[in-house]
Amino acid sequence: MSDLVNLIVDVHDARWSEEVDSSARRAIATLGLRLGPSDERTLAWIDAEFGGGWSREVFLGDAIVAFDDDEPVGFAAFDARTLSYAWLRGVARDPGVGLFGPVGVASAYRGGNLGKALVALAILALRSRGYSRALIAAASEGRLARYYERTIGARVIERFPRDQILGRKLRTVILASGNGSNAQAVIDAVAPGDLALDIVGIVANRADAYVLERARAASLPTNVLLWNRSDESRERYDDRLLDAVRSWEPELVLLLGWMYLLSPTFIAAFPRMLNIHPAFLPHDASKDTVTMPDGVVIPAFRGAHAVRDAQAASSPWIGASVHRVTAQTDRGDVLVRSPLRMSDHARLPLVEHEILLRAIRLFLFAS
Repeated sequence: MSDLVNLIVDVHDARWSEEVDSSARRAIATLGLRLGPSDERTLAWIDAEFGGGWSREVFLGDAIVAFDDDEPVGFAAFDARTLSYAWLRGVARDPGVGLFGPVGVASAYRGGNLGKALVALAILALRSRGYSRALIAAASEGRLARYYERTIGARVIERFPRDQILGRKLRTVILASGNGSNAQAVIDAVAPGDLALDIVGIVANRADAYVLERARAASLPTNVLLWNRSDESRERYDDRLLDAVRSWEPELVLLLGWMYLLSPTFIAAFPRMLNIHPAFLPHDASKDTVTMPDGVVIPAFRGAHAVRDAQAASSPWIGASVHRVTAQTDRGDVLVRSPLRMSDHARLPLVEHEILLRAIRLFLFAS
């Protein structure tokens, strides 16, 4: 795998004139497309078209979007804020530097002028906001970096070997209540070194949870914490759970099918905690609906029975999301999400595995 590089563009260079703006807009109009800002449907389309992850960066910033009627077909993001990835701790913090990207174009429009036009408009948007330089972050060294060097005069300013970005392995505890297929996906990725995690323990709250067999097969420590509601208070069980997980001194806690509401004390004790949820959650935690790639608006389906609730509501869509855990159920920052049509619901476990590994990698890049 190639290393990652940051490239810089001087947006006050003479090449970034008003004529460039006019030319880019003419190129897009010639294709019969219109320009507009990103919206919720665009975010969902980005997840469906490009595999999740990018929509969060668009949500945290802005984007110029090309539409064919109401259908998004390309976008260029810019000026994302609050990101904390390892590659944004150097030049990205300098005064006058604005973040450019990501950029994506629907397959039918690739190889033409749409991508170049969107790139130019996003660079010019950073200039109009008063930035003096645009940072193209975490581009793969090679073809992509050369594309930006050739088309917009970018130059490599920082280089990041992939093993250096990941750094040391994080001590990780997994909490799961059932089959544990998501836990298995993580175990399988850790074994060959694809994920920089050190799984130090797996906790289950059911003695018959198959995740325990998976843990034993991988020679991982386990702890079964049963709660007999007739003999033990909720508070006492919460204390036992907290003590058990804390004994492993984890730096990351993964909730992978954990069917038990955690106490505010537990959540406060482990601020680096991720949950996988079988629904397509909105990036805006205050919203209780979410717009899908085709423009249909469905409930967010938070809570313990998301798939059942979606089926009961005859929703045409479901999905999966990986989010940070907060005291508000399923309302933490969404790292990666993927929409899935209800007719394809049998693929949900595979979708969960894919976005889970992608989200953990993003989390590690920000750790």
